Amino acid sequence: MWYFLIKQNDLEIKQYQDLQKRALLTEVERFNEPYESWYVFTVEKEDYPVFMDDLDREGIAYELAIGRPTRAEMLASMK
Repeated sequence: MWYFLIKQNDLEIKQYQDLQKRALLTEVERFNEPYESWYVFTVEKEDYPVFMDDLDREGIAYELAIGRPTRAEMLASMK
C-alpha cells in the first residue's frame, strides 16, 4: 500500500471526490489550529503510479509514504 497525504485546504471538493473514488480508503486526520487537517488516501501498489501522475498533472501537492504515518508523526512533521 501507498499513502498519499494531502492538506485538506489544498483540494477543492470536486478534486477530493474524484480522488476518493479512486483510492482504496480515504481518511481525514483533523488537527486544531494552528495545524492543518490532512486527507490520507490509501492506494494499492499497482495503482500508485497512475494516482501520482494524476496528482502531478493537477498540480496537487502531496507527501507520499509506504507506511501509514501515525497521528503523532503527522503532528511532529508540522512542528
